[in-house]
Amino acid sequence: MPRPLGELEDAVMTRVWKWNRPVTVREVLEDLQQERSIAYTTVMTVLDNLHQKGWVRREAEGRAYRYEAVSTRAAYAAALMNDAWSQSDNPAAALVAFFGMMSEEQRQALRDAVRIVQGPEETREAPEGRPEAAQPQARQQQARQQGAAEPRQEENPGSAEDGDGR
Repeated sequence: MPRPLGELEDAVMTRVWKWNRPVTVREVLEDLQQERSIAYTTVMTVLDNLHQKGWVRREAEGRAYRYEAVSTRAAYAAALMNDAWSQSDNPAAALVAFFGMMSEEQRQALRDAVRIVQGPEETREAPEGRPEAAQPQARQQQARQQGAAEPRQEENPGSAEDGDGR
């Protein structure tokens, strides 16, 4: 599970996710400067840190780099929610409390997501004819098709396997 992004990391990643293309430090800097006073070297350091943590990949372009997101904001949000839920000593109660905080629009989005994950009934028949939940691989494939892809293991920022504990 990735650690939550810091304020400046989130501001930078918001732009990388929003633009959905490789970006330069200069592009991010110019956009951030519309909201705050910030130095080129600060943005460069943040993007380098995000690269080291596995949030972005980079490709050299001349003497600079272009940075691109490794996974989506949706995948990041899902990982944060999953981590929070898994830390509960009563996951069912945590879900009930979470659902109680949701707006009607959010509850409808949840119902839509459940339908996507479950898939059509005819594709969920068990060999004995009993409906069962879709296989995990099928659910992941459906989620990817809907833009909620789970990052691949090597793309999972902050995983314990990256060696530096971040």
